Amino acid sequence: MALQPVRIVILGLSITSSWGNGHATTYRSLVRELSARGHDVLFLERDAPWYRENRDLERPPWGRTELYSSVEELKDRFSREIREADFVMVGSYVPEGARIAGWVLDIARGASAFYDIDTPVTLSRLGRGDCEYLTPELISRFDLYLSFTGGPILDRIESEYGSPMARPLYCSVDTEFYRPEKGRAKAWDIGYIGTYSADRQKALDSLLLEPARRLEGSFIVAGPLYPDRIAWPANVERIEHLPPGRHRSFYNSMKFTINITRADMVRAGYSPSVRLFEAAACGTAVISDWWVGLDRFFSPGTEILISRSPEDTIRHLEETPEEEVWKIGERGRKRVLEGHTAVHRVDELEGCMARVLKKQEVVK
Repeated sequence: MALQPVRIVILGLSITSSWGNGHATTYRSLVRELSARGHDVLFLERDAPWYRENRDLERPPWGRTELYSSVEELKDRFSREIREADFVMVGSYVPEGARIAGWVLDIARGASAFYDIDTPVTLSRLGRGDCEYLTPELISRFDLYLSFTGGPILDRIESEYGSPMARPLYCSVDTEFYRPEKGRAKAWDIGYIGTYSADRQKALDSLLLEPARRLEGSFIVAGPLYPDRIAWPANVERIEHLPPGRHRSFYNSMKFTINITRADMVRAGYSPSVRLFEAAACGTAVISDWWVGLDRFFSPGTEILISRSPEDTIRHLEETPEEEVWKIGERGRKRVLEGHTAVHRVDELEGCMARVLKKQEVVK
């Protein structure tokens, strides 16, 4: 049975700007689909200068988006909405997030959830005591802990941190936008999109830059914050920032795309990225690093290719027939359409919401 429309407030990192973060595209998909189902959605975003200067969706057309400049302004303007909402969700990496989460939990009368788009990173930071957007004590107070990462880490969140309910809510893709563009010429042999991360750079160097040094093909890396000290091979093109509106043409302009996962996510496993689903939805063949659980999302060898070394990447580039490259892309796209769209994710979210709302009614 479909969940009846409810009032939802989401406090997330950003929905207006995808600059330097993968949160925006996830929130856009969720808010769009929730609004389409009749839910009243309010998204609250800190008006951070780095996002203000790089907004690619200043006024999202679904639900309502409001910006605030400080925790004090947030409290002054939106206490009533949070207090009266049926469901309030706080996301990871929200500035001063722990302070905000504590306040939300103090005043919210409805059900509450923490949405962790960075779960392995969060738990590592909690262990070191330097997580400014969440504390161990807060986890047990949320009715629901939603996680971009699945697998055994969910049991840990319940057993070690006392969450009443930890469930996966993986990223998803808007398949109306991310789709194949037939006839588009392939400008690059292999490409990558992602914000610079020190713990990803070694893998990027091994799986893309080193093959570029050894081959004469064309390569591209898109994303901000890469330090000047990186020596890019001459055949690697650079784009500083690629807004979501250009992602589809980007993926469709390459023979392969490479997926590289942050070290904490590799260690935890079961952590598919937004970019992985976006590329596959475009029908682009994906070469990915390996992590436990990847085969739960795509079948290696038929829906995705795996690379553990420069030699693996070079072999895929040189030895995979053109027809097989196309088939891998098609199979990957089919897998995404079957289980990783925004519709699937909101089905799952509504199921979790229904459980915590029902539990709350029983308690009352």
